[in-house]
Amino acid sequence: MSDAMIDFKGFCHVNNLWPQLVEKLGLERSQYAVNQAFDLQKMSGESATIPLLFAETCGVALCNIQCIRLQTGLALDSKTMVLLISLKSKEMQLIQTL
Repeated sequence: MSDAMIDFKGFCHVNNLWPQLVEKLGLERSQYAVNQAFDLQKMSGESATIPLLFAETCGVALCNIQCIRLQTGLALDSKTMVLLISLKSKEMQLIQTL
């Protein structure tokens, strides 16, 4: 496993990534992608990581919460949140489940 760096400072906070993903894949497949991100967090993550879901590919990764907090100021909870990101458009959206 390698550590890749994403500079979150240049990312915009948006509310349109989730609707775009649902439009592209459908609700069921989009929810499945989010569940895969949560599964990765459960299997390999820790309290200091949050799952990332890449909008273009539905790939998943883990990122250190402190890294995101320092670069964006976002307060995150790894147990209930997934960070949906688009590397292409430099956008991110927090998805929270209950």
